[in-house]
Amino acid sequence: MPEISRFFGIVIKMYYNDHQPPHFHAEYGEYLAEISIDSLSVLRGDLPRRAFALVLEWAHLHRPELLANWTRARDRQNLLPVEPLE
Repeated sequence: MPEISRFFGIVIKMYYNDHQPPHFHAEYGEYLAEISIDSLSVLRGDLPRRAFALVLEWAHLHRPELLANWTRARDRQNLLPVEPLE
């Protein structure tokens, strides 16, 4: 699964040909969550409150890039890196 961003110990990834709805995977230590790009809600899994807040802030800033990468993944194209949260 390609990594598209990494910040504050959080790793953001997307699968090729993953199931709908458009989403990304966030990993923080032993925690894993699937986050909807449209609603920014947790589809599956969980993250600690602070890590989830950082992921939401980052995703809100980069939603167009996330949707573009989702389309690229569905078309089996290379995914583009997304700037980390600073």
